[in-house]
Amino acid sequence: MRKITVVGAGTMGHGIAEVAAIAGYEVWLADISEDILRNALKRIRWSLDKLYEKGQLREHPDKIMERIKTVVSIDKNGNYTEDFARVLSETNFMIEAIPEKLELKQQLFRFADEKAPDHAILATNTSSLPITEIAAATKRPERVVGMHFFNPPPLMPLVEVIKGEKTSDETVRVTVELAKRFGKQPVVVNKDVPGFIVNRILARVLNEACHMVARGEASVVEVDSALKYKLGLPMGAFELADYSGIDVFYYVFQAMAQRGFRAHPCPLFKEKFEKGELGVKTGKGFYEYPVPGKYQRPNIPKEAGEKVDPLLILAPGINEAAYLLREGIATRDDIDKAVKLGLGYPKGILEYADEFGIDKVVEALEKLKQKTGWEEYEPDPLLKQMVQDGRLGVKTGKGFYEYGAVEQRQKKTLLIRIEPPIAWIVLNRPSKLNAISPEMLRELGETLDELEEDERIRVVVLTGSGRAFSAGADVTAFMGISPVKAMMYSRRFQEILFKLEYYTKPVIAALNGYTLGGGLELAMAADFRIASETAMLGQPEINLGFIPGAGGTQRLPRLIGRSRAKELIYTGDMIPANEAAKLGLVDRVVPPERLEQEVRQLALKLAEKPPLAVMAAKYAIQIGMETNIWTGMALESSLFGLLFSTDDVVEGVTAFLEKRKPKFKGR
Repeated sequence: MRKITVVGAGTMGHGIAEVAAIAGYEVWLADISEDILRNALKRIRWSLDKLYEKGQLREHPDKIMERIKTVVSIDKNGNYTEDFARVLSETNFMIEAIPEKLELKQQLFRFADEKAPDHAILATNTSSLPITEIAAATKRPERVVGMHFFNPPPLMPLVEVIKGEKTSDETVRVTVELAKRFGKQPVVVNKDVPGFIVNRILARVLNEACHMVARGEASVVEVDSALKYKLGLPMGAFELADYSGIDVFYYVFQAMAQRGFRAHPCPLFKEKFEKGELGVKTGKGFYEYPVPGKYQRPNIPKEAGEKVDPLLILAPGINEAAYLLREGIATRDDIDKAVKLGLGYPKGILEYADEFGIDKVVEALEKLKQKTGWEEYEPDPLLKQMVQDGRLGVKTGKGFYEYGAVEQRQKKTLLIRIEPPIAWIVLNRPSKLNAISPEMLRELGETLDELEEDERIRVVVLTGSGRAFSAGADVTAFMGISPVKAMMYSRRFQEILFKLEYYTKPVIAALNGYTLGGGLELAMAADFRIASETAMLGQPEINLGFIPGAGGTQRLPRLIGRSRAKELIYTGDMIPANEAAKLGLVDRVVPPERLEQEVRQLALKLAEKPPLAVMAAKYAIQIGMETNIWTGMALESSLFGLLFSTDDVVEGVTAFLEKRKPKFKGR
């Protein structure tokens, strides 16, 4: 197979022709006029020159351009030309990329079926129309297939290969192989469903984001902020709609809905479409741009999305993915590959599901269904079965993926849960509000030593059982204590917190309730503090006649300033989590039901980073803050240089150059 015919020389068509020519194929590019074809060749040449400048081509652009020939497909009377018929008679593989109108595509495929050799495969680049209906215009439906590229084809690595009702396995195999030779990563869609994989999942996410705004639950900026900064998506939902064109999404959604995609379209998309506010191309969509056609990244502050639960937006997309998997439409790996390569998500949609917890996904869907009464929110049977089987994702060691067995160790005052790469240390004296006893301090020190040596663990989380993180030191241990013994207790407590503050792995304190006295001192030694909205924080020792003894007088002013620290320590007042966040005492405040989810997401994000570099950064910051800037800068330079002796630096740089996600080993 050396001859490829691409029909349609617009943005997608000339991009596909370029990809085929780079791969070494002889390409005929067809369209309805010489002007369109000349313009397409100019764009291909411009793209090739850019790729050549970046060293991404093995051949000179002149050589590649020699493999692309053009042919006018339609004459003045609207009939297919003889030249086009001759080209089709010599082609091995046709890829259609003409406008998304079923009649036009059927007309073309009928003609191609008459002229192309019997062995030729006829592919369509449609993003929304049924392959089966297009194939019905031919006498070779077994050789008609979907081959959906993403824009722009030279840069986007994903190709969806879609089976029509009668497409043969051999046709799919050949198409997958061709996509690989094009340098692409194909995924197979085994059933001809509207929207295939990517557009079905994207439609659910965009529609739900839009409904959240339409219901007045959040603003456009708040939703986009949550998606960008909490999930790490490259663009927010509305930013993406503007960038790609609101009209594009509107038409695709309409086409899918007409063919059985069950959904209630969000009215805001229709309003924007009817007003002609289509995004970047018109200068205004959900955001405004300097001039039509000029993209400028919208101002989306990180803090804007703090109160938005991204799971409520992502859950319908996860539900759609579960349907695709259960129905055998696509495999787990292909679904997640499609989302990562087609939408640029840092993780697959099913990977996100495992991180959130399948039970939490089901709860989110049920909440949406209860709110709206819409059947599309009914949790897929696969999700329900997974909850019933206890396959909840990362926290149980198995969900859509397997993560290894979750270990649980019970000590007298602590519960340790090992979920590689996370270890959870749970203060476990709920009847005493997790008051910190000498025995708890000893067990905490031992546990930290054990986890530091465990190479599976990259992040440690501290939290409490019941309604408190920790209400402070166990005051009963102070009864009849001598001044010297009190000082010794204080020193031991301080030593444990120094161990925590300079721990070689990141530590997150998940403040689930009362965080007082020694409990707050413990939390302040962690790298991050994420609090439930119900948490109360304070240093109430003054009310008992003494002062904080485990670093409260030192760490608290360093975090919130001297005067504010004095006020909290002198008065012994408790403050709610939201006020603590304003002071800088906690980093994030979330609803109680989302605390574990938010903590786990941050922990997993940290666990993906190079462990040695994270440790070096921690030491540079912690030690640097306790000395002068000259000493701190010298330490930074030394650690910076030392890291260049590690395998992780080699991996990081290599992955960057190869445009892949690095896999750090901590060596």
